[in-house]
Amino acid sequence: MKILVTGGAGFIGSHTIDVLISKGYDVRVMDNLTPPVHIADQWPDYLPTRVEKMIGDVRERSAWEAALDSVDAVIHLAAYQDYLPDFAKFFHVNCVGTALMYEIIVEKKLPIKKIVVASSQASYGEGKYTCPKCGVVFPGQRPESQLKSKDWEVKCPTCGGAIQYELTDESAWVNPANAYGMSKYTEEMLAINLGRRYDLPTVGMRYSIVQGARQSFRNAYSGALRIFAMQTLADQRPTVYEDGQQIRDFVYVGDVARANVLALEDDRANYQAFNVGGGKGVTVEEFARVMIKAAGKNFEPLIAQEYRFGDTRHIFSDVSKLQALGWQPKGNIENNCKEYIAWATTQKDFRNYASEAREYMQKVGTVRGQ
Repeated sequence: MKILVTGGAGFIGSHTIDVLISKGYDVRVMDNLTPPVHIADQWPDYLPTRVEKMIGDVRERSAWEAALDSVDAVIHLAAYQDYLPDFAKFFHVNCVGTALMYEIIVEKKLPIKKIVVASSQASYGEGKYTCPKCGVVFPGQRPESQLKSKDWEVKCPTCGGAIQYELTDESAWVNPANAYGMSKYTEEMLAINLGRRYDLPTVGMRYSIVQGARQSFRNAYSGALRIFAMQTLADQRPTVYEDGQQIRDFVYVGDVARANVLALEDDRANYQAFNVGGGKGVTVEEFARVMIKAAGKNFEPLIAQEYRFGDTRHIFSDVSKLQALGWQPKGNIENNCKEYIAWATTQKDFRNYASEAREYMQKVGTVRGQ
């Protein structure tokens, strides 16, 4: 069985390929190999030699036609992911590119047996909360007037009182707060619905914050693991936005790779979306301290009291639906940090890209409150 992995030269894609190869699948990769994630047109050395490699952009029909030829299934991971105000690019890559894949499969009547599509926890926005007065609520984005006053916690959208975050399961109200989340949910929705309409079994995978080796350090606009590693190894205190008490859900990339292959193989997953998380909520400040320890440093995180415009306050995914298929998260943030440091420090061009990225985000208004 031959599997096409789009974005396969990247972080999640390459780990997914490792699992596929270990299970005896033939693999074709399509990746555009563009900066800043990659060195232009250069395949990373961690891809197995037996993988068939194809340079192509998911926005181009000819690239899809070549990539889809003679494959049995697709794990579609190629995406645009940044914290920049490139609104059209998010939808052009993530939504139009995915729609084009289905269009070609249907038009050419290609015998594709399964499609696994990368979605995101960002689809939920703030996710699920409980208000002592109003019960379960799904709050919207915090107003900027509140953020400017350094009042970080989410309020009940009905009574305005204090609320408590809860585990967010797949039945939660979807309310993405930024263009990336909007584009990923749109991508997931069109994929599952087109899949159902044209009898193309499709699964959407809502990843939490994925961590581990091979996450590109050149693309430092988001991703606490790479940003904190770059800053800490450069003897800079890792910059934590807001007050550092935001709850995040970090998941190990190896666990994500296993989840992708499970979704490919298990027909019980068809036409559904699944949370793929680490099973533990962690504050951003706590994560920064874990990174400092892993790097062998002795300083405190920098609590910046700045904020990323469009960021969520708390999000923690319920993974019980995926666990019911036999999957369990095995990673932890301590090992994630150690693994990333060990890998990154062997890379010839590793340096602190985080400072210039943060300055650019301040310039374009993504980071505010300074």
